[in-house]
Amino acid sequence: MKKRVTGIPDPVLRLGIVFICFIGIVLFIRIVIIPSPLKETGSQRTSAIERELSREIYFAGSDICSDCHDEESALNRSGHHKYLSCETCHGPALEHTEDSEILPSAPREREFCSQCHTYNLSRPTGFPQIFPIAHNPLDPCISCHDPHDPKTPEIPGECSACHAQIERVKIGSPHFFLRCITCHETPEGHKIQPRLVSSTKPVEREFCATCHSTESRVEDTPKIDFLIHGEDYLCWQCHYPHRPEIEK
Repeated sequence: MKKRVTGIPDPVLRLGIVFICFIGIVLFIRIVIIPSPLKETGSQRTSAIERELSREIYFAGSDICSDCHDEESALNRSGHHKYLSCETCHGPALEHTEDSEILPSAPREREFCSQCHTYNLSRPTGFPQIFPIAHNPLDPCISCHDPHDPKTPEIPGECSACHAQIERVKIGSPHFFLRCITCHETPEGHKIQPRLVSSTKPVEREFCATCHSTESRVEDTPKIDFLIHGEDYLCWQCHYPHRPEIEK
């Protein structure tokens, strides 16, 4: 590498010159080009606070709702909508808190609830979703569900009630005729609080070997030698269990 008399390599010297030029340009812009008022952070902060305080207030906040609606608030705090503010559904309520004759909105149309609960692939598995055309058509949602704690009138008997996407995948799968509980143990609490009580998942290769090992007595299933196939990998690291591919 070529060096100058100073002993500094040329690439390092060039990089240093570029860095010094960059710092000089930044300082020039900050000192000369940017107007002084824009550099006074104190005045900017003050004007921002004044601007926000001048805005008209519409929302009252959920805490004040509990002063008069204690039963509904208590139900909401312990229910499935506990993370929703009252004004999420009822709209701005400041005027209502100042004059009880001014009532906030109370949506009862199916279209309102459908904004969150119409089936959408992007929503997480287990989130309550429906197809409004097929799910109790024409009936208002509140005829079956209390909006402050929208529990289902009946606990779903089938997994597809929450896992419709997986159920559709299984339709074209060799595992179509297997019931979910063949591979998953489902506690009763999972049907009531699925986000708190999870179903179990197989965690060992031996589980799949029950049907798919060469020693298995289960008929009409693909058989492999688990001693040499996949080595120490778990089966579902290569095969999607709800629709495992089969090589012919």
